[in-house]
Amino acid sequence: MSRCDFLWYIPNDVKAGHRGDVPASNSGSLDSLTDQAKALEQHGWSGALIGTGWGRPDTFTVAAALAAQTTRFEPLIAIRPGYWQPAQFACAAATLDQLSDGRTRFNIVSGKDSLAAYGDSEGDATQRYARTREFMRLVRRLWTEEDVTFSGDYFQVAGATVEPRITARGARLHPRFYFGGASEAAERVAATEADVQLFWGEPRDGVAERIERLKALGRTLDRDLPPLEFGLRITTLVRDTTAQAWADAEAKVAEMARTGGAGWQDHRGPAAVGQQRLLDLHHRGDVLDDNLYTAPGKFGGGGAGTTWLVGSAEDVAGSLRKYQDLGITQFILSDTPYLREIKRQGETLLPLLSRPNLSLVY
Repeated sequence: MSRCDFLWYIPNDVKAGHRGDVPASNSGSLDSLTDQAKALEQHGWSGALIGTGWGRPDTFTVAAALAAQTTRFEPLIAIRPGYWQPAQFACAAATLDQLSDGRTRFNIVSGKDSLAAYGDSEGDATQRYARTREFMRLVRRLWTEEDVTFSGDYFQVAGATVEPRITARGARLHPRFYFGGASEAAERVAATEADVQLFWGEPRDGVAERIERLKALGRTLDRDLPPLEFGLRITTLVRDTTAQAWADAEAKVAEMARTGGAGWQDHRGPAAVGQQRLLDLHHRGDVLDDNLYTAPGKFGGGGAGTTWLVGSAEDVAGSLRKYQDLGITQFILSDTPYLREIKRQGETLLPLLSRPNLSLVY
């Protein structure tokens, strides 16, 4: 799988036992998080998405601490417009990018949050995504221009020059923006402003349809950035054999059913468009495509925990290759216990994915 990037997921949660993780008293400590980041470096991963949301530790602070403890680990830092003002974020991001020798990536999150708790407010989804679009466009200007003056519907700056300046590193002129969302308003933002559009673990036909729609939308809206890339955020349950993987997957789902999904559902409340698409998949069957397990969504699985790719390393690698055939180049994988699975999948799954995919023509 050449020209692809493989990242993991660090939940960044003070509550132990996230999505079936080992419930340890030090789960959110610097030592525990550093163990995960260093294991990712040692086992072939590029880095990890670090989750965000009010009620969790501050994501940017956690990412900065882990960057200082590592040499190659690249944090994909989830941030929210409104929690951050564009110029403040642009400066903080440029500073961390310089201190980490260009190891930052950012996931721009526009989903609902406890906005009033940190003094933010916003209107309907159309306004929320319009604000996100303005945020992303202004931050890019602050990273690439000096003496920026901007007066928009949501943000204003006058004579703003961010220091330090972002250092261009080959074709990478500045950190990349990852973005998710399946509504019409979200897709218009992705088509014009994102570097990478992230999908949840949908069946391949749904992913293929969305990729083609986003490409067409980018042409219609006169996208003025490099071509949009596509990523997949999904749970991968890998075991030595296919039979063992399915036995473990079914046992996990049985436990979720017994406990009402305790520790799993961190996407409670009104479901966003993309989340609802996932939750509805089990109506098509408990297993779709080759090994996409939809049953977790019936018993509390949310987000990337709603659907799982299940099987041996060869099974899961085969499925990921089929997503790559559709145009996916960025993969964010995970399973619990997180630290054990970083090592297991780094040793068994990633070597299979590093082999060239001879079916592709570039």
